Amino acid sequence: MESLLQRVAQCRICEKDLPLGPRPVLSVHPDSKILIVGQAPGTKVHATGIPWNDPSGDELRRWLQVDRETFYDPSVFGIIPMGFCYPGRGKGGDLPPRKECAATWHAPLLDHLPRLQLTLLIGSYAQAYYLGAERKGTLTETVMNFESYLPQFFPLVHPSPRNRLWMRRNPWFEECVVPRLRQVVWELIGASKT
Repeated sequence: MESLLQRVAQCRICEKDLPLGPRPVLSVHPDSKILIVGQAPGTKVHATGIPWNDPSGDELRRWLQVDRETFYDPSVFGIIPMGFCYPGRGKGGDLPPRKECAATWHAPLLDHLPRLQLTLLIGSYAQAYYLGAERKGTLTETVMNFESYLPQFFPLVHPSPRNRLWMRRNPWFEECVVPRLRQVVWELIGASKT
């Protein structure tokens, strides 16, 4: 795992397309039990090199009901985005994650996570990659049907402040999905501490 992570850190596959240059941001350990697969780092995460170190991360930790110490313990939570580096900005926000990262690095990294029990698929890019034809017609439908993907996957909407309107339109997410997410996650965290 250590040599693999060094190779990831030195990755320059799409350097010419990255406006801020390469800075792969991820956090995994062979003991990781829960994997978080998100989109790609934003500018704040790029600047600090700490995954989910932004308002989206604050919201995700609230959903999970975990503190920063637990969240950043790689033996509990592994964090592998679809794109490891900040992809740049488009008209409606950040550009999609670069496709090279998942194609090149996800399988080798997953091979080094023997204790992995659950993968949180955050957003449509992670869901498309990991669920493929099993995902529903829309992200909302996929998230609504999260139980059908358990125990391996738990699809979620992205916790970005940009999704506040989606949250208001879909109150069932906070009422049903978030409590079940906490239950599933805490069963795994609790089991790992006994």
